[in-house]
Amino acid sequence: MTTAKESTGDSPRIESLEQLAHYIAEGEKPKDQWRIGTEHEKFVFCRTSLKHVPYEGENGIRAILEKLSEETGWAIIAENGLPIGLKGAGASVSLEPGGQFELSGAPLENIHQTCDEVHRHLHAVKKVCDPLGVAFLGMGFTPMATRAEIPKMPKARYDIMRRYMPTVGDLGLDMMHRTCTVQVNLDYASEADMAQKFRTSLALQPIATALFANSGLYEGKSSGYASYRAHIWTDTDPDRTGLLNFVFEDGFGYERYVDYMLDVPMYFVRRNGKFIDAAGLSFRDFLKGELPILPGEIPTMEDWEDHLSTAFPEVRLKRFLEMRGADGVPWAGICALPAFWVGLLYDEDALSAAWDVAKNWTTEMREQLRLDAAQYGFKAEIDGRTVQDVALEILDISRAGLRRRGRIGNLKDDETTYLDPMVKIAKSGITMGEATAKHFLEDLGGDAKALLEEKKF
Repeated sequence: MTTAKESTGDSPRIESLEQLAHYIAEGEKPKDQWRIGTEHEKFVFCRTSLKHVPYEGENGIRAILEKLSEETGWAIIAENGLPIGLKGAGASVSLEPGGQFELSGAPLENIHQTCDEVHRHLHAVKKVCDPLGVAFLGMGFTPMATRAEIPKMPKARYDIMRRYMPTVGDLGLDMMHRTCTVQVNLDYASEADMAQKFRTSLALQPIATALFANSGLYEGKSSGYASYRAHIWTDTDPDRTGLLNFVFEDGFGYERYVDYMLDVPMYFVRRNGKFIDAAGLSFRDFLKGELPILPGEIPTMEDWEDHLSTAFPEVRLKRFLEMRGADGVPWAGICALPAFWVGLLYDEDALSAAWDVAKNWTTEMREQLRLDAAQYGFKAEIDGRTVQDVALEILDISRAGLRRRGRIGNLKDDETTYLDPMVKIAKSGITMGEATAKHFLEDLGGDAKALLEEKKF
């Protein structure tokens, strides 16, 4: 969940609907300027108590941010005088509602650079956190803690969401406080290129969900799902989540996405550094100067940018496309997610081949696959094939796309090396979430401390 950026206070007023589509169109870039922005979240827990770390305290989130700022030289981002993130080197660190620690990476040219960035960040947080008795965990859903045991971060946007979420779904608060993800942000050259990448990645998002499924535990027991995190998203808020089936319609483009976003209920408006609760209100009314909380006021382009960040479909469009279907994963798997999608979407032949796999799937098939991939992982089926079979084919297509890119790293390997962990998992037919649940319950006898020590970064 990416948070809104700081307000500059000098954004132009919205005078026409064309401005809204133009804002998205301004993300177009020629192929030689396409970049890769990787985001990953992780849980923060105390190695002694095994509890999630609160905001305050000697080993709390605030202390970690301040010490990490000293270690890296990154500047502190504050809200109401409290540190809530860091920024530096074209990247940022932010806090999710339950204290999940997120690195939003810089836009980089290749996966080797992305992996270097991930390694630098994780080495830095490990150096800071080891003396504090704190560790990080990469999973899609926290394996032990109840919702009541999760601390809450002091961010006004999240307070608004906490009040609103229970009115639109049963699992939204779990999404906010007990899930983690890895995602990648990718570019497009034109409206047609955006539409093709959107369709292809949206159709295949459940395949990524199965490949990166890593939430098989729920409060110390089997969750019954390969990806409980993915299940949570099916009962969070139907107005702003899901597969967006209009993306597959003829003529889909920027204006159609704008129409969708105008129908997504608002969360907030920022004015003078404060978040004003607008949950459930209409951005269309805002455009007409009829927003009840700001009567007569017309929104700015910065308000539109904020609003774009409040929808959470499986693929999200801003000035780039965000791939959102994967669980949080161990350190070694973080680089695999951007490699998977770059191989498919940044090579024309791979993009065409990937679409060929999914182009005949109907709306009903895609919707069922979303549900089944979350529960059954590789055992789910689509169009007479197992997800395992489809995943292995898609991995082959991605590998070919990465090979044609020919980006060589310091060890003289190309980017295909980052797919190896996923290929191994797919060939096994057992998701990370299923394997972890079995290992915890059978091999470790339900020993939470042993599991967290094994799985920590």
